[in-house]
Amino acid sequence: MKKALYLSIICVALGATGCLNKQNVTSEIQLVSAQEMLDIIEQEDVQLVDVRTPQEYNEGHIVNSQNIDYSSPNFDEEVKQLDKTKPVILYCKSGGRSADCAKKLKEAGFKKIYDLDGGISKWQHSEEVQLDISVREKTQP
Repeated sequence: MKKALYLSIICVALGATGCLNKQNVTSEIQLVSAQEMLDIIEQEDVQLVDVRTPQEYNEGHIVNSQNIDYSSPNFDEEVKQLDKTKPVILYCKSGGRSADCAKKLKEAGFKKIYDLDGGISKWQHSEEVQLDISVREKTQP
């Protein structure tokens, strides 16, 4: 009888712990290809963020992205303007800055974070997927 009681208590405790763990699951950062990124953009209301410098952004960026420079002293303030409940897709030139940024967003409590694998460089000249790149015209003196 005692064994059955102990077993019941252990099962209930393990079950409760399992439920608590499921409720406390934090967001994960998902590395996505250009095609996956395009699919996500079509299916979800996302925030597309280019974390390169303004100069790099002006040389060419994915259409409808917003520029939040990861190396800017105002980075943390600018990120606060994003909606934590909406998915965020991050990209940079090759994937380093966006990976670092993704970690910061995860720590800040963002729910869905996607990081473009290889950054814009990997996909700019890809024959598999053509990203819609916007280039600002340079003004000449």
